[in-house]
Amino acid sequence: MAKSSKLVAAKRGRVLLVRRRRDRRWMFPGGRKRQRETEKDCLKREIKEELPKLRLGRLRLWKQVKSKNPRNGRRMSDAIFIAKNVSGRLEIGDKQEIDRAVWCKPRGLRLTATSRYIRDRLFPK
Repeated sequence: MAKSSKLVAAKRGRVLLVRRRRDRRWMFPGGRKRQRETEKDCLKREIKEELPKLRLGRLRLWKQVKSKNPRNGRRMSDAIFIAKNVSGRLEIGDKQEIDRAVWCKPRGLRLTATSRYIRDRLFPK
């Protein structure tokens, strides 16, 4: 089982990204799984906490990633979901964790390691 879940949502050539307050790195929204929580339930809870006005359509598991970050040696264990339909405003709910949410092109930003992995596989140059 993955330790965290991430959401990939795209529309009109742009993807949904949030910026972490602590290091100002951009990432696909999501977060850590709690005990006895499924990966999908984790993602739904995290989205409700981070972006409470966002409405998700059907979620489909794209991939479970278990690997090691070559830059820092940290292990990645993520369930990555794709949402077909996403609507609503990008209002920040958890302002202590994230400070921005935008629809943008996934290039030219300082991304987290997991988000770089997702971008490079789903949105190659």
